[in-house]
Amino acid sequence: MTLSINAIIRFATAQTPVETYQLPTEKLLAGNPTQGLENHYSSPCDQFHSGIWQSESGAWKINYTEYEYCEILEGISVITDLQGQSQTFTVGDRFIIPAGFQGTWEVVEPCRKVYVIFEQK
Repeated sequence: MTLSINAIIRFATAQTPVETYQLPTEKLLAGNPTQGLENHYSSPCDQFHSGIWQSESGAWKINYTEYEYCEILEGISVITDLQGQSQTFTVGDRFIIPAGFQGTWEVVEPCRKVYVIFEQK
């Protein structure tokens, strides 16, 4: 299968609607942030996804079954592991969260990020 240039997705001009949602109560640790997702691409095998995520301030439990590349576009987030060690991420930071990571995600200032997810099946 050969694809044309039209198969390339430019995030800046993509017309993907924002899907807004609230986190399940059992995950919440602080606040009740509204979050938004613009999933610009999902692969035909449904294992690879990419787009823009955003969240209001709050904190919640995380348990990664997927690998995720993140690039912070706005705001400040703090990710903490189960041992209590944390890292702060701000505009321009790029990082990968490996599958199997557990801990908490706290949005200190409203945050937007590019995400690229691979979920091994």
